[in-house]
Amino acid sequence: MIDRFKDLEHDVCNCLRWKSLFYQAEWDPSVPPPHDNHYWCVLTQKLIGPDGQLAAPENCHPGRDCFKEAL
Repeated sequence: MIDRFKDLEHDVCNCLRWKSLFYQAEWDPSVPPPHDNHYWCVLTQKLIGPDGQLAAPENCHPGRDCFKEAL
């Protein structure tokens, strides 16, 4: 599981994306985390999933109709 979601008690949909997924930077303890919680769904390319609900780690879990399990 990705460290970003390690505190969640459920799996996260494989279609959930966020900005920092696409770049890598060396960890610097002197720089505070960005808290850039801007997520979107790969299926819709929007902040809202195909079921009309918000795309966010706490919402994109098993049981949601559009949930896609990680490979």
